[in-house]
Amino acid sequence: MMNLCDLIGRQYQNEERNYRMSRRRKNLLLVLACTLLGAGAQVLFKMAGLALGPSPSPLQMVLCPPLIAGYVLYGVSTVLLSFALRNDELSSMYPIISLTYVWVMFLSVWYFHETLNFFKVLGVAVIMSGVAVLGLPDGWRKPKDGV
Repeated sequence: MMNLCDLIGRQYQNEERNYRMSRRRKNLLLVLACTLLGAGAQVLFKMAGLALGPSPSPLQMVLCPPLIAGYVLYGVSTVLLSFALRNDELSSMYPIISLTYVWVMFLSVWYFHETLNFFKVLGVAVIMSGVAVLGLPDGWRKPKDGV
């Protein structure tokens, strides 16, 4: 038979676990948003490079709207990433940033009409598999019974 202290203790543990999961979801969404912002910044850098030509002057670079916008996106991404990482495991959240490469590849194909090949698709599959494995719950990664 469960006494009142045990019941309250279990309720507290459930609430704490729900809070951690909710915070983790928010951090995960924030990191995913950072990957999209980083990919957008990369596209803007490519656009700036195309617009500036082979030998731009420093003044042209400072006044180039796509380059400025790319830096702004990177800055916003960095600030948001610092918020997401402050309350979660760096080793489980930071690898998600590698999804930026996936978004950049898709945006490059869509916007710049770059071509896909087998190796690019394979690379994306490896990146996504790695992120998926790192995102597994702790129980999946830890050996049971010391085996």
